[in-house]
Amino acid sequence: MTSRIIQFGTSRFLQAHAALFVHEARQSSQNAGPIAVVQISGESSRSGRVSAFGSQHGYPVIIRGISGGQPVDRTVQVTSVDRGLSAVAHWEELSQLFAQEAEFVISNTGDTGYKTWPDEDRFGADGQIPRSFPAKLAALLVKRWQATGRPLVILPCELITGNGRLLKQVVVDCIRRNGVPPDFLAWLDKHVAFAETLVDRIVSEPIEPIGAVAEPYALWAIKRAPGVRPPCTHESIVLTDDLEPYERLKLHILNLGHTFLAEIWQQEGRPSDETVRAILADADIRARLDELYRSEVLPGFAANGMDGEAETYVATTLDRFLNPFLDHRLADIAQHHREKVARRIGAFLHWAEQAGSVSKAPILRQIVERYPLNEVVS
Repeated sequence: MTSRIIQFGTSRFLQAHAALFVHEARQSSQNAGPIAVVQISGESSRSGRVSAFGSQHGYPVIIRGISGGQPVDRTVQVTSVDRGLSAVAHWEELSQLFAQEAEFVISNTGDTGYKTWPDEDRFGADGQIPRSFPAKLAALLVKRWQATGRPLVILPCELITGNGRLLKQVVVDCIRRNGVPPDFLAWLDKHVAFAETLVDRIVSEPIEPIGAVAEPYALWAIKRAPGVRPPCTHESIVLTDDLEPYERLKLHILNLGHTFLAEIWQQEGRPSDETVRAILADADIRARLDELYRSEVLPGFAANGMDGEAETYVATTLDRFLNPFLDHRLADIAQHHREKVARRIGAFLHWAEQAGSVSKAPILRQIVERYPLNEVVS
């Protein structure tokens, strides 16, 4: 019996993260997968990528960087994905697979992936395919309830605090707008586990039509809760009772550092193809980042009793930023910049201030003031 996974999102990140972990688990004889990768939007420009996921030869993930002080440069041919589907073009096939075979759902839909369009998110007897990801997931869950009612684990990988809780709430909102009987919600609460998770890996480059270049470091932290279980056992998967320390370190050190560099890149007219490694080769900018961590970020962690963990993570982060093998483009990091400023910097300032941080964090506050919160999509 398979342990079918349906993955919403075709991103290079998941190709080099969850799908790679499942591949390595299968190589060690675990009953994990296979994975069906689903393109949510149905955009014809990505049809080549969707069809490429069906290749029996898989796709390459190149792991390059430094691990334990030693260089790493290896290629893994990932074969855990057995098909690619378009949620629009292959809705009936997806519905059947979801209702009958799925054991796990993984998603990575970007920073605005939980946005809904109530007027376009209708579903029911007329066969209409809803527009948003949460409404598509809601419609598929209803089909599963009607067909089998089997339990399901949902593992969202969006970088949103409380992602599982928030995704469930948006799905429930879609259900209520579509007049689904109350019995469905009772089944959802009892048999569908929406996990809260945190992912961490720099995946810097795509390989066409599918594949990716990534660093050795990887983490998938999953919060323990009733019904929650990982799709496989892997050294990079951690089950924890508390996600917050992992989340704060990643969001407010690594991701905050990325967004700070992207802000410099945009405001100061840096080269369009500049990478993280290249911008940090500028001694002035490296000094500005070091000072930002020292005088504005670390005091916030110290106020929250995480000074030791934060100092270690800053050192690890700088090593990752300077990985000589990765070309992590600032143009990619700068996508959805407003939302990222709010989540990575604005949320940090609030957290640090509430704990009584000794730093006034003037540089970070200046960045937040450029992007008023009432203009940010939440």
